[in-house]
Amino acid sequence: MPRRPTAPTPSTPPHAGVAATPIAFVRAIVTAYRRYGIDPVHALHVAQIAPDLLHVDSARITAWQMEQISGAAMQELDDEALGWFDRRLPWGSYGMLARASISAPTLGVALKRWCRHHGLLADDIALQLQVQNRTASITITERSDLGLLREFCLVSVLRNIHGLACWLVDSRIGLLETQFPFAAPPHAPAYAVLFSGPTRFGAGPASIRFDAQYLDLPLRRDERALRQMLQHALPLTVLQYRRDRLLVQRVRQTLASHAHTIHSADDLAALLHVSPRTLHRQLKEEGATLQGLKDEARRARAVELLHRTQRPIKQVAEAAGFQNEKSFIRAFKGWTGLSPAEYRKQAAPTG
Repeated sequence: MPRRPTAPTPSTPPHAGVAATPIAFVRAIVTAYRRYGIDPVHALHVAQIAPDLLHVDSARITAWQMEQISGAAMQELDDEALGWFDRRLPWGSYGMLARASISAPTLGVALKRWCRHHGLLADDIALQLQVQNRTASITITERSDLGLLREFCLVSVLRNIHGLACWLVDSRIGLLETQFPFAAPPHAPAYAVLFSGPTRFGAGPASIRFDAQYLDLPLRRDERALRQMLQHALPLTVLQYRRDRLLVQRVRQTLASHAHTIHSADDLAALLHVSPRTLHRQLKEEGATLQGLKDEARRARAVELLHRTQRPIKQVAEAAGFQNEKSFIRAFKGWTGLSPAEYRKQAAPTG
Protein backbone atom coordinates (compact mmCIF):
# COMPACT_ATOMS: atom_id res chain seq x y z
CA MET A 1 0.00 0.00 0.00
CA PRO A 2 1.35 3.44 -0.83
CA ARG A 3 2.17 5.61 2.13
CA ARG A 4 -0.14 8.57 2.72
CA PRO A 5 1.67 11.86 2.11
CA THR A 6 2.29 13.90 5.22
CA ALA A 7 1.11 17.47 5.49
CA PRO A 8 3.45 19.83 3.68
CA THR A 9 5.92 22.10 5.41
CA PRO A 10 6.16 25.83 4.73
CA SER A 11 7.89 27.07 1.62
CA THR A 12 8.29 30.48 0.08
CA PRO A 13 5.35 31.47 -2.16
CA PRO A 14 5.96 32.86 -5.64
CA HIS A 15 6.58 36.61 -5.57
CA ALA A 16 4.25 37.10 -8.55
CA GLY A 17 1.24 35.75 -6.71
CA VAL A 18 -1.81 38.00 -6.80
CA ALA A 19 -4.03 38.01 -3.71
CA ALA A 20 -7.48 37.43 -5.24
CA THR A 21 -9.02 34.51 -3.31
CA PRO A 22 -11.51 35.68 -0.63
CA ILE A 23 -10.66 35.01 3.01
CA ALA A 24 -14.19 33.56 3.27
CA PHE A 25 -12.91 30.34 1.70
CA VAL A 26 -10.17 30.07 4.33
CA ARG A 27 -12.83 30.52 7.00
CA ALA A 28 -14.75 27.65 5.42
CA ILE A 29 -11.71 25.39 5.73
CA VAL A 30 -11.30 26.45 9.37
CA THR A 31 -14.98 25.54 9.88
CA ALA A 32 -14.21 22.04 8.55
CA TYR A 33 -11.35 21.72 11.05
CA ARG A 34 -13.69 22.64 13.89
CA ARG A 35 -16.25 20.11 12.66
CA TYR A 36 -13.61 17.40 12.99
CA GLY A 37 -12.28 18.76 16.29
CA ILE A 38 -8.81 19.50 14.89
CA ASP A 39 -6.73 22.66 15.29
CA PRO A 40 -6.06 24.40 11.92
CA VAL A 41 -2.94 26.19 13.19
CA HIS A 42 -0.50 24.01 11.20
CA ALA A 43 -2.41 24.43 7.92
CA LEU A 44 -2.53 28.21 8.41
CA HIS A 45 1.22 28.20 9.12
CA VAL A 46 1.96 26.14 6.00
CA ALA A 47 -0.02 28.60 3.89
CA GLN A 48 1.59 31.60 5.63
CA ILE A 49 -1.82 32.96 6.62
CA ALA A 50 -1.82 34.98 9.84
CA PRO A 51 -4.75 33.88 12.09
CA ASP A 52 -5.72 37.54 12.59
CA LEU A 53 -6.43 37.77 8.85
CA LEU A 54 -9.49 35.54 9.35
CA HIS A 55 -11.26 38.47 10.99
CA VAL A 56 -10.68 40.88 8.10
CA ASP A 57 -13.65 40.60 5.75
CA SER A 58 -11.86 42.30 2.86
CA ALA A 59 -8.74 40.13 3.10
CA ARG A 60 -7.53 38.12 0.11
CA ILE A 61 -4.92 35.38 -0.28
CA THR A 62 -2.94 34.18 -3.28
CA ALA A 63 -3.59 31.06 -5.32
CA TRP A 64 -0.41 29.59 -3.84
CA GLN A 65 -1.71 30.12 -0.30
CA MET A 66 -5.07 28.58 -1.19
CA GLU A 67 -3.30 25.57 -2.67
CA GLN A 68 -1.18 25.15 0.45
CA ILE A 69 -3.97 25.37 3.00
CA SER A 70 -6.28 23.16 0.94
CA GLY A 71 -3.63 20.48 0.50
CA ALA A 72 -2.71 20.51 4.17
CA ALA A 73 -6.36 20.33 5.22
CA MET A 74 -7.23 17.48 2.85
CA GLN A 75 -4.43 15.40 4.33
CA GLU A 76 -4.85 16.34 8.00
CA LEU A 77 -8.63 15.86 7.86
CA ASP A 78 -8.37 12.89 5.47
CA ASP A 79 -11.17 14.53 3.54
CA GLU A 80 -10.71 15.80 -0.01
CA ALA A 81 -14.16 17.39 0.21
CA LEU A 82 -12.98 19.58 3.13
CA GLY A 83 -16.08 18.95 5.23
CA TRP A 84 -18.67 19.73 2.57
CA PHE A 85 -20.50 16.41 2.81
CA ASP A 86 -21.99 14.18 5.49
CA ARG A 87 -19.13 11.73 5.07
CA ARG A 88 -15.46 12.11 4.33
CA LEU A 89 -13.97 11.62 0.89
CA PRO A 90 -10.68 9.99 1.93
CA TRP A 91 -7.38 10.99 0.37
CA GLY A 92 -7.30 9.67 -3.20
CA SER A 93 -11.05 9.82 -3.84
CA TYR A 94 -10.87 12.40 -6.60
CA GLY A 95 -7.88 10.63 -8.08
CA MET A 96 -10.06 7.54 -8.38
CA LEU A 97 -12.70 9.58 -10.25
CA ALA A 98 -10.03 10.90 -12.61
CA ARG A 99 -8.78 7.37 -13.34
CA ALA A 100 -12.32 6.30 -14.19
CA SER A 101 -12.53 9.12 -16.73
CA ILE A 102 -9.06 9.07 -18.32
CA SER A 103 -9.85 6.21 -20.72
CA ALA A 104 -12.83 8.02 -22.27
CA PRO A 105 -12.54 8.77 -26.00
CA THR A 106 -13.88 12.33 -25.73
CA LEU A 107 -14.33 15.02 -23.12
CA GLY A 108 -18.09 14.54 -23.17
CA VAL A 109 -17.82 10.89 -22.18
CA ALA A 110 -15.20 11.70 -19.53
CA LEU A 111 -17.38 14.37 -17.90
CA LYS A 112 -20.43 12.10 -17.91
CA ARG A 113 -18.40 9.46 -16.10
CA TRP A 114 -17.11 12.00 -13.59
CA CYS A 115 -20.62 13.27 -12.82
CA ARG A 116 -22.04 9.75 -12.46
CA HIS A 117 -19.22 8.42 -10.31
CA HIS A 118 -19.19 11.47 -8.06
CA GLY A 119 -22.66 10.49 -6.95
CA LEU A 120 -21.30 7.14 -5.80
CA LEU A 121 -18.91 8.90 -3.42
CA ALA A 122 -21.25 11.54 -2.03
CA ASP A 123 -25.01 11.83 -2.38
CA ASP A 124 -25.23 15.33 -0.85
CA ILE A 125 -25.05 16.77 -4.37
CA ALA A 126 -25.72 15.45 -7.86
CA LEU A 127 -23.78 16.56 -10.94
CA GLN A 128 -25.33 16.48 -14.39
CA LEU A 129 -23.95 17.23 -17.85
CA GLN A 130 -26.54 18.48 -20.35
CA VAL A 131 -26.44 19.84 -23.91
CA GLN A 132 -29.03 22.21 -25.36
CA ASN A 133 -28.83 24.51 -28.37
CA ARG A 134 -25.11 23.83 -28.83
CA THR A 135 -24.41 24.85 -25.24
CA ALA A 136 -23.15 22.40 -22.61
CA SER A 137 -23.87 22.86 -18.93
CA ILE A 138 -22.73 21.13 -15.76
CA THR A 139 -25.30 21.60 -13.02
CA ILE A 140 -25.18 20.85 -9.29
CA THR A 141 -28.38 19.71 -7.59
CA GLU A 142 -28.21 20.07 -3.80
CA ARG A 143 -29.71 17.06 -2.05
CA SER A 144 -28.88 18.08 1.51
CA ASP A 145 -28.27 21.25 3.49
CA LEU A 146 -24.63 22.24 2.93
CA GLY A 147 -24.85 24.80 5.72
CA LEU A 148 -21.96 27.20 6.29
CA LEU A 149 -19.86 25.44 3.65
CA ARG A 150 -22.40 25.86 0.86
CA GLU A 151 -20.66 28.60 -1.09
CA PHE A 152 -17.21 27.05 -0.74
CA CYS A 153 -18.53 23.65 -1.79
CA LEU A 154 -20.39 24.83 -4.91
CA VAL A 155 -17.55 27.09 -6.04
CA SER A 156 -14.93 24.40 -5.48
CA VAL A 157 -16.83 21.60 -7.22
CA LEU A 158 -17.41 23.72 -10.32
CA ARG A 159 -13.82 24.95 -10.41
CA ASN A 160 -12.54 21.41 -9.94
CA ILE A 161 -14.53 19.93 -12.79
CA HIS A 162 -13.76 22.87 -15.08
CA GLY A 163 -10.05 22.59 -14.28
CA LEU A 164 -10.09 18.86 -14.90
CA ALA A 165 -11.90 19.33 -18.22
CA CYS A 166 -9.29 21.84 -19.40
CA TRP A 167 -6.48 19.48 -18.34
CA LEU A 168 -8.01 16.44 -20.07
CA VAL A 169 -8.10 18.15 -23.48
CA ASP A 170 -5.11 20.45 -22.82
CA SER A 171 -7.10 23.52 -23.76
CA ARG A 172 -8.65 26.62 -22.32
CA ILE A 173 -12.43 26.17 -22.12
CA GLY A 174 -14.03 29.57 -21.96
CA LEU A 175 -17.15 29.77 -19.82
CA LEU A 176 -20.21 31.44 -21.30
CA GLU A 177 -21.76 31.89 -17.87
CA THR A 178 -21.55 30.70 -14.27
CA GLN A 179 -24.49 30.91 -11.90
CA PHE A 180 -25.14 30.29 -8.22
CA PRO A 181 -28.35 29.98 -6.22
CA PHE A 182 -27.17 32.18 -3.34
CA ALA A 183 -27.19 35.97 -3.20
CA ALA A 184 -24.07 37.84 -4.23
CA PRO A 185 -21.60 37.69 -1.30
CA PRO A 186 -19.61 40.73 -0.16
CA HIS A 187 -16.60 39.37 -2.07
CA ALA A 188 -18.58 38.92 -5.31
CA PRO A 189 -16.02 40.92 -7.39
CA ALA A 190 -13.52 38.10 -6.78
CA TYR A 191 -15.67 35.77 -8.89
CA ALA A 192 -14.39 37.54 -12.00
CA VAL A 193 -11.04 35.92 -11.21
CA LEU A 194 -12.47 32.57 -10.14
CA PHE A 195 -14.57 32.07 -13.30
CA SER A 196 -14.16 33.37 -16.84
CA GLY A 197 -17.25 34.94 -18.34
CA PRO A 198 -20.15 36.52 -16.43
CA THR A 199 -21.37 35.22 -13.07
CA ARG A 200 -24.99 35.46 -11.93
CA PHE A 201 -26.17 35.11 -8.33
CA GLY A 202 -29.60 34.09 -7.04
CA ALA A 203 -30.19 32.39 -10.38
CA GLY A 204 -31.15 28.77 -9.80
CA PRO A 205 -28.86 25.75 -9.33
CA ALA A 206 -25.10 26.22 -9.43
CA SER A 207 -23.80 25.60 -12.95
CA ILE A 208 -21.28 26.47 -15.62
CA ARG A 209 -22.08 26.80 -19.33
CA PHE A 210 -19.70 26.48 -22.26
CA ASP A 211 -19.65 25.72 -25.99
CA ALA A 212 -20.77 22.11 -26.51
CA GLN A 213 -18.17 21.63 -29.24
CA TYR A 214 -15.54 21.12 -26.54
CA LEU A 215 -17.29 17.88 -25.60
CA ASP A 216 -16.22 16.34 -28.92
CA LEU A 217 -12.52 16.99 -28.34
CA PRO A 218 -10.43 13.84 -27.78
CA LEU A 219 -8.60 13.46 -24.50
CA ARG A 220 -4.91 14.33 -24.72
CA ARG A 221 -3.82 12.76 -21.42
CA ASP A 222 -2.87 9.20 -20.54
CA GLU A 223 -2.34 7.21 -17.36
CA ARG A 224 1.25 8.38 -17.05
CA ALA A 225 0.21 12.02 -17.30
CA LEU A 226 -2.52 11.35 -14.75
CA ARG A 227 -0.05 9.94 -12.23
CA GLN A 228 2.10 13.04 -12.60
CA MET A 229 -0.87 15.38 -12.33
CA LEU A 230 -2.19 13.73 -9.16
CA GLN A 231 1.08 14.48 -7.41
CA HIS A 232 0.27 18.18 -7.78
CA ALA A 233 -3.40 18.34 -8.70
CA LEU A 234 -4.68 21.36 -6.81
CA PRO A 235 -3.29 23.97 -9.24
CA LEU A 236 -5.74 22.63 -11.83
CA THR A 237 -8.38 24.79 -10.22
CA VAL A 238 -6.41 27.97 -10.86
CA LEU A 239 -4.34 27.10 -13.93
CA GLN A 240 -5.16 29.32 -16.90
CA TYR A 241 -4.50 27.43 -20.12
CA ARG A 242 -3.10 29.66 -22.84
CA ARG A 243 -4.31 27.59 -25.76
CA ASP A 244 -7.92 27.28 -26.82
CA ARG A 245 -8.12 24.45 -29.35
CA LEU A 246 -11.48 25.65 -30.64
CA LEU A 247 -10.69 29.35 -30.74
CA VAL A 248 -10.44 29.71 -34.53
CA GLN A 249 -13.67 27.78 -34.98
CA ARG A 250 -15.42 29.86 -32.29
CA VAL A 251 -14.21 33.11 -33.86
CA ARG A 252 -15.55 32.02 -37.26
CA GLN A 253 -18.94 31.16 -35.80
CA THR A 254 -19.15 34.35 -33.74
CA LEU A 255 -18.24 36.52 -36.72
CA ALA A 256 -20.89 34.76 -38.80
CA SER A 257 -23.66 35.06 -36.22
CA HIS A 258 -22.89 38.61 -35.01
CA ALA A 259 -21.81 40.27 -38.25
CA HIS A 260 -23.82 43.43 -37.58
CA THR A 261 -22.73 43.93 -33.95
CA ILE A 262 -18.99 43.28 -34.20
CA HIS A 263 -17.18 46.46 -35.16
CA SER A 264 -13.82 45.90 -33.47
CA ALA A 265 -11.57 43.36 -31.80
CA ASP A 266 -12.95 44.58 -28.47
CA ASP A 267 -16.48 43.64 -29.52
CA LEU A 268 -15.42 40.16 -30.57
CA ALA A 269 -13.29 39.60 -27.48
CA ALA A 270 -16.22 40.58 -25.25
CA LEU A 271 -18.47 37.99 -26.91
CA LEU A 272 -15.79 35.32 -26.42
CA HIS A 273 -15.11 36.42 -22.80
CA VAL A 274 -11.40 37.05 -23.33
CA SER A 275 -9.31 40.21 -23.49
CA PRO A 276 -8.44 41.63 -26.93
CA ARG A 277 -4.76 41.00 -26.18
CA THR A 278 -5.45 37.36 -25.33
CA LEU A 279 -7.57 36.99 -28.47
CA HIS A 280 -4.80 38.25 -30.76
CA ARG A 281 -2.12 36.21 -28.99
CA GLN A 282 -4.03 32.96 -29.12
CA LEU A 283 -4.98 33.41 -32.76
CA LYS A 284 -1.30 33.98 -33.57
CA GLU A 285 -0.42 30.77 -31.72
CA GLU A 286 -2.96 28.97 -33.92
CA GLY A 287 -1.47 30.45 -37.09
CA ALA A 288 -4.42 32.75 -37.76
CA THR A 289 -5.16 36.47 -37.66
CA LEU A 290 -8.32 38.30 -36.75
CA GLN A 291 -8.29 40.26 -40.00
CA GLY A 292 -7.92 37.06 -42.01
CA LEU A 293 -10.87 35.44 -40.22
CA LYS A 294 -12.97 38.59 -40.62
CA ASP A 295 -12.23 38.65 -44.35
CA GLU A 296 -13.12 34.96 -44.56
CA ALA A 297 -16.48 35.55 -42.82
CA ARG A 298 -17.25 38.60 -44.94
CA ARG A 299 -16.41 36.80 -48.15
CA ALA A 300 -18.57 33.79 -47.24
CA ARG A 301 -21.50 36.06 -46.40
CA ALA A 302 -21.12 38.09 -49.58
CA VAL A 303 -20.82 35.02 -51.81
CA GLU A 304 -23.93 33.50 -50.22
CA LEU A 305 -25.99 36.65 -50.81
CA LEU A 306 -24.75 37.09 -54.38
CA HIS A 307 -25.63 33.48 -55.14
CA ARG A 308 -29.00 33.22 -53.44
CA THR A 309 -30.51 36.70 -53.58
CA GLN A 310 -30.94 39.59 -55.96
CA ARG A 311 -30.20 42.22 -53.36
CA PRO A 312 -28.52 45.37 -54.69
CA ILE A 313 -24.74 45.38 -54.28
CA LYS A 314 -25.02 48.14 -51.69
CA GLN A 315 -27.23 45.97 -49.46
CA VAL A 316 -24.90 42.99 -49.90
CA ALA A 317 -22.01 45.20 -48.81
CA GLU A 318 -23.87 46.27 -45.66
CA ALA A 319 -24.91 42.70 -44.84
CA ALA A 320 -21.30 41.55 -45.20
CA GLY A 321 -20.15 44.16 -42.70
CA PHE A 322 -18.76 46.87 -44.98
CA GLN A 323 -19.35 50.54 -44.32
CA ASN A 324 -19.74 51.42 -47.98
CA GLU A 325 -20.17 49.86 -51.39
CA LYS A 326 -16.83 51.11 -52.73
CA SER A 327 -14.72 49.40 -50.06
CA PHE A 328 -16.75 46.19 -50.53
CA ILE A 329 -16.14 46.13 -54.30
CA ARG A 330 -12.43 46.72 -53.78
CA ALA A 331 -12.18 43.92 -51.20
CA PHE A 332 -14.26 41.49 -53.27
CA LYS A 333 -12.03 42.03 -56.31
CA GLY A 334 -9.05 41.27 -54.11
CA TRP A 335 -10.65 37.98 -53.00
CA THR A 336 -11.98 36.72 -56.33
CA GLY A 337 -10.49 38.83 -59.11
CA LEU A 338 -14.04 39.86 -60.07
CA SER A 339 -16.38 42.64 -59.08
CA PRO A 340 -19.52 41.55 -57.16
CA ALA A 341 -21.66 42.20 -60.25
CA GLU A 342 -19.33 40.17 -62.47
CA TYR A 343 -19.26 37.34 -59.93
CA ARG A 344 -23.05 37.26 -59.69
CA LYS A 345 -23.39 37.21 -63.47
CA GLN A 346 -20.83 34.41 -63.81
CA ALA A 347 -22.43 32.38 -61.03
CA ALA A 348 -25.95 32.74 -62.44
CA PRO A 349 -27.42 29.50 -63.88
CA THR A 350 -27.59 29.31 -67.67
CA GLY A 351 -30.13 27.79 -69.99
